[in-house]
Order: sequence, then C-alpha cells, then structure tokens
Amino acid sequence: MASQLATARRKRPAVRLFWESTIGKKVVMAATGLLFVVFLLAHMAGNLKIFFGPEDFNHYAAWLRTIGEPALHSSWYLWVQRTALIVALVLHVTAAVQLSKRDRRARPVRYVHGQRPRASFATHTMRWGGATLAVYIVWHILDLTVGVANQDFVRDEPYHNVVADFQVWWVNVIYIVALLMLGLHINHGFWSAAQTLGIRSATKDHTIKTVGTVLAVVITAGFLIVPISVMTGWVS
Repeated sequence: MASQLATARRKRPAVRLFWESTIGKKVVMAATGLLFVVFLLAHMAGNLKIFFGPEDFNHYAAWLRTIGEPALHSSWYLWVQRTALIVALVLHVTAAVQLSKRDRRARPVRYVHGQRPRASFATHTMRWGGATLAVYIVWHILDLTVGVANQDFVRDEPYHNVVADFQVWWVNVIYIVALLMLGLHINHGFWSAAQTLGIRSATKDHTIKTVGTVLAVVITAGFLIVPISVMTGWVS
C-alpha cells in the first residue's frame, strides 16, 4: 500500500506536489508577500503626488491607464496588474489558512497560556491582521476604485475623491487601523519570508529584521500622511 501511494504521488504534476508541501506553501507566501511590498512602495509613491496638487495627481492617475500603449489598449495594463494581484492574494491567503490548519493539527495541545514561546506581538496579530487587511482591500476598492462606498465619488477625479473621503472621520479610522495592521504584517512577514527563502544566518538576522522594520515604518507612514494631511487641512 505504501509503495502504491508513493507511486501515485510521483505521478502528480510537480507544481501540485510543490503546492501540497509545507515548504511550497511557505515559498508561495514569501514570494507573494514580497510582490505586495513592491506594489505597496510603488502605490505609496504615487499617492504622495497628491502633495503636488490636483492637476498633477489627476494626471498621474490618468497616466496609469496609458501604460503599455500603443501595444496595449487603454487600462489593459491596470487590469493585468489587478488580475495578478488578485491571484497573488488568493494564493497568499489560501497558503496561510492551510498552513495554520496544519500547525493546529501538528500541535493539538495548546501552548501554556495559549501563546507560542517568545512570540512577538506582531506574530500574534498576523492571523487577525491578515483577515483585517483582506476585508479592508475589498472596502478600499469599493470606496476609491469603484466608488460605490463613497457618496462624493466623481469619476476620473481621484484628487477630489481622496480629499472627500478623508474628510469623513470614520473612514479615517478604518484606514488608520488597516495601515497599522499592515505595518505589523510587513514587519514580521518580511523576516519570515527571508527565512523561508533561505536568507538566514546569525549575522544577517538582525539586518533582515531591521530592513523589515524600516519597510513597515516607511510604508505605513507614507500612506498615513495622506489622510492626516487632509484632516489637518494641508491637502484640501
């Protein structure tokens, strides 16, 4: 029976075998997580153009639809990017959930006090932080991309939409909470991704953690400064 199972396993496609393995799921999480960090840095840089005024910000938003022209039609690049990010998100979340289930099955008896030894606050919030971010992504799309959650949404006027959005106090609360969760997620996730990808040693460990913390702070602060500026009247 064991030999039959081994034979059947060998006949499975390599991609499936990779995905079914624990290390495969961790590699997928690491790769997709790093992809999100790159996207967030680019997205943050674009958001900061709001400080150059409505004309520059709206022009930047319009330019995004023209990337790839004339080889690509208008907005095709954006849809390719959105599709890739959605696929990456599904893979990231699915791998996280399945790894969490495997971890619970491997340790049916909980740790003392219900916590893992030496686990950081960021580690404790990874699961709930990830769930919060997944919900927020849906909200963010409905709010500033589609516009159905923004009563003052005006098509092709992103500067107006952002300013109108962040003048509502509870929208700012949602945004700020999501960004704080994002910072914690990046802080721990970057180090975890480096470990998974084999970038580990006693000398590199501190550097990797420092880079993860710097990335988390820069991305969180870079996104937070926009709603704060609207709230304080710097951007209006």
